[in-house]
Amino acid sequence: MAVTPEHPASETLHTELADLPAQIRRWARELGFSDAGITQAETGPHAERLQRWLAAGYHGQMAYMADHGDKRYTPDSLVPGTTRVISVRLDYLPAPDNPKQVLTDRERAYVTRYALGRDYHKLMRKRLATLAKWIDEAVNGYDYRAFVDSAPVLERGLAQRAGLGWIGKNNMLIHPKAGSFFFLGEIFTNAPLPLDAPFDSQHCGSCAACLDVCPTDAFVGPHLLDARRCISYLTIELKGPIPEELRSQMGNRVFGCDDCQLVCPWNKFNKPTDEEDFKPRHGLDNSSLAGLFLWTEQEFLKRTEGSAIRRTGYENWLRNLAVGLGNAPSTIPVVEALKARADHPSELVREHVAWALKQHGL
Repeated sequence: MAVTPEHPASETLHTELADLPAQIRRWARELGFSDAGITQAETGPHAERLQRWLAAGYHGQMAYMADHGDKRYTPDSLVPGTTRVISVRLDYLPAPDNPKQVLTDRERAYVTRYALGRDYHKLMRKRLATLAKWIDEAVNGYDYRAFVDSAPVLERGLAQRAGLGWIGKNNMLIHPKAGSFFFLGEIFTNAPLPLDAPFDSQHCGSCAACLDVCPTDAFVGPHLLDARRCISYLTIELKGPIPEELRSQMGNRVFGCDDCQLVCPWNKFNKPTDEEDFKPRHGLDNSSLAGLFLWTEQEFLKRTEGSAIRRTGYENWLRNLAVGLGNAPSTIPVVEALKARADHPSELVREHVAWALKQHGL
């Protein structure tokens, strides 16, 4: 979708604060966002849940989740003077797409759907900056600061309080008309904007499909994830070897995991995006494990330029793929790809290749 760099000339700006929430939602949609809401700069019970989760050590190596004191759950501590948070949603699921088909073909590599295209951070940040500019033009004299994973922000909690959905048992924010395949972004401001009603009702009922489907049993219970067992954590955040007892359960998931979303009944209402940036690149929506495993580091850097996959690094990329190949059928391409990396310079890669070859009786 093309984004207009300047505010449409036909738009009449309103200076009355009472008019702004509806106006902000209209502007947000003009910029390509799916929805927007406004909440107080408070995270309420979400802050307490975060502190209990951290105290239990469920965050593993993600030390950044515990850093910054109370800034993650107290917006005014992060940006002094903040009284309101504008939360926006941007749907990202590409179309056409058949993720379940890739998951069942064990020689294919499964990449989480949000990472198939270009990284979303720059796109969202630019649009949020434009939205803040338009709001400032309508009612100036206030401060606005946009965030897209660029600071410690408890974004799902704020989005729930802004009326954008409820927190499901898998800890994902779920919208009743759009499911959970979307990104979130925020604008912190001291403008006294009228508030939207929080999404207080829960619509998961007795359904526990997301908890039951988790390949590595990462859910301790509803709303409680032990990230140390989560495939997204293992393939993206974890530095070092993947615990051997979890490898066979990871299947062909080499960057992230969507299982708890794919099984969610509410995602039958998701709306595929027409954003060009989110369309799959380099065939990553249907690539073979063996083919990706043979990428050189230069190929990896070139083909993941502007992609979230770059974050994991080449060594961990090979580590993840080796696990996938260990779980794949013992075909000639699979075995030959593993043998080609058996003497890789990285001890981490060699260790995972040796494990994978052992899975094939070699």
